[in-house]
Amino acid sequence: MGFKTGDFPPVDQETFLEKPLMERVRTLALHWVEYGFGTPKMIPATYVVKVLFLYVLAGTALATWTSQAGPFWDVAGWWDQPAVYQKLVLWTVLLEALGVAGSWGPIAGKFKPMTGGVLFWARPGTIRLRPWKRVPFTGGDRRTALDVALYLAFLASLLTAVVVPTTGLVSPALLVAPIVLYVVCGLRDKTLFLAARGEQYLPALVFFAVLPLTDMIIAAKLLIVVVWVGAGVSKFGPHFTNVVAPMLSNSPCVPSRRIKRLHYRDFPRDIRPSKAASLMAHVGGTAVEIVTPLVLLFSTNHWLTLTAVALMVVFHFFIVSTFPLAVPLEWNILFAYLSVFLFLGHPAQDGYGVGDMSSPWLAAGITAALVFFPVLGNLRPDLVSFLPSMRQYAGNWASALWAFAPGAEEKLNSLPHRPTRNQVDQLQAMGYPPAVAEITMQQTIAWRSMHSQGRGLFSVLLKNLPDLDRRTVREAEFGCNSLIGFNFGDGHLHDLDLINAVQSRIGFAPGEWITVWVESQPIHCGVQHYQVIDAALGVIERGTWKVADAVAEQPWLPNGPIPLDVTWTRAQSSPAPAPAAVEDLTA
Repeated sequence: MGFKTGDFPPVDQETFLEKPLMERVRTLALHWVEYGFGTPKMIPATYVVKVLFLYVLAGTALATWTSQAGPFWDVAGWWDQPAVYQKLVLWTVLLEALGVAGSWGPIAGKFKPMTGGVLFWARPGTIRLRPWKRVPFTGGDRRTALDVALYLAFLASLLTAVVVPTTGLVSPALLVAPIVLYVVCGLRDKTLFLAARGEQYLPALVFFAVLPLTDMIIAAKLLIVVVWVGAGVSKFGPHFTNVVAPMLSNSPCVPSRRIKRLHYRDFPRDIRPSKAASLMAHVGGTAVEIVTPLVLLFSTNHWLTLTAVALMVVFHFFIVSTFPLAVPLEWNILFAYLSVFLFLGHPAQDGYGVGDMSSPWLAAGITAALVFFPVLGNLRPDLVSFLPSMRQYAGNWASALWAFAPGAEEKLNSLPHRPTRNQVDQLQAMGYPPAVAEITMQQTIAWRSMHSQGRGLFSVLLKNLPDLDRRTVREAEFGCNSLIGFNFGDGHLHDLDLINAVQSRIGFAPGEWITVWVESQPIHCGVQHYQVIDAALGVIERGTWKVADAVAEQPWLPNGPIPLDVTWTRAQSSPAPAPAAVEDLTA
C-alpha cells in the first residue's frame, strides 16, 4: 500500500463480475484478511489532518480562549478545568451534528461528497425517520422547513454555548436550548439524534445544566463508566471475536500481513477468528472495558488510578489507530481525554467519589436512568438502537443486505432532494472505471460476510433468490449513508421505515429491490430474527437462525446456507425474478 496507491483486489476486472456471487465474496474476503479495504495511505492521513486541525486544535483553542484558561498550547494550565471539559463536549456534539466527525469520509462510504450530515439535514424534502410513531406532531417521513429550522437552531445553540466567554462553568442558561432542541429534533428524526450521539452527550448536557460542580463530576463519572461497562458486557458471546480480526486487517497501523493472518485460524482455508483474535477480543476488549472502569470509579489510590487511566487512554487510541468503518475518531479521542480529566483531575480521594454525591438517592437515580436503555436494549433490541444499548463495536448489530434486480439500483438516483448519488456512481465520478467502482463496493459485502450476521444474511438471500448471481448486492449500512446522510452500524436506520420512505418516492416494481434484514441478538437468546422485505410488497418472510450456526461457517458458505427456521411467509410472496426489461448496468 502506497501513499496514493491502494491495494486493489488482484482480479481480472473484465471477468470477475461474471463469477458466482459467493465465489466473489470468497476472493474479496481473503483479500480483506491481508489488506482490509486496501485504501491508499492518503485516506487515513486525511482523517488525521481533519481530526488534528478541526477537532483537536480548533476545539481546544476555542474552549480555552473562551474559558479564561490560558492558550491552548499550555496544556498544564487547562487540562483539569471544568469549563474546558464542558466546552470540548459541546464542540464534539456540534461536529457530530454537522456530520463532520463520526461516519465521515470515504472509509464510511462517503466518497463524493465526503460529508453527509448537514447536506441532508439542512435540506427540506430529504428523508426523516421518526423513532416512535405514537409521539404526536412527528408524523410523516419528509423533512420540512420546520425541521430544518430546528436543526439549524440546534447547531447555533451549540456554537453559542462554546463561544460565549465564561469565568466559571458554562452558564446553565446557555444549555437550555441545546437540551430542548436535542430532544425535539430527536423525536422528529432519530437519525439526527443518533448522529449527534444523544445517548451519551444529552445526559452530560443535562448534568452541566442542573448539577453543582461536585455532583456534575461524579455524574459524569457514572455516565462514562456505564458507557464503558455496557460496551464491555455487550461483547460477551460469539459476535465480537468476529469483529476484531477484520478490524485489525483494515488497520493502516498494522502493516504486517503475517500479524493480520495470525488472527485467523488457517488462512486461506479457514478465516474464522483464531485464538489470538479471541484473546484480543475478550482480554484486550471485554475485560478492559468492564474491570478498568470499575477500578477508576472506586479507586482512592493515585497510582492504581493512574495505571487504569493510562490503560483506557491506550485502549481508545488503539481503536483510533484501526480506523473502524464508522470512523468514530473524535469520540475516542474525547473519551481518552475524559479518562484523564475525570479520574486524574478529579480523583475520588479528593472528594469526587461516588459516596461524595450530595444525596445517595441522587446517585441511585442517575445510575438507574443511565442503565435503563442499555438493559432494555439488550433484552429487547427491537425497541432500542444499538447505540443507547451501548453495543458499539460489539458485532451484535441489526444489519441488512440489499439485492437489486439488474439496473434497478439506478432508480435510487432519482430520489428527490437527495444531495448525493449512489456510491458506485460517486466512485465513477472520481474517475474510477465502472468495474473498479463495482468491485470496490462488493468489498463491503465481503466485509459483512466476515461478521457473524453476514453468514445468516447471505443464507437467506441464497434461499430466496435463485437469480442472486445476476443481482447487484449492496451492504445496507453503506447504502443507507447515501440516502439519509449517516449510519453508524445501526440497522434501525435502514429498516422497513426507510424502505417504505424510499418506495413512496420512487416506486420499485415487485422483485426489483429485495432486502434481507436481521435484528440484533437478545442477550438471553441464542437466535437472531430476520425479515425478507420486498420494497413493493413489504415484509414477505420472517424467520430465525441460530447464532452458533452462523459463526461456525466460513464467510463464503462453502457448505451452503446455514439452517433457517422460517416462522411466517406472506401468501404467494416469493420474490419476483429480476425483471428482464431492466438493463444490467454492470454488464
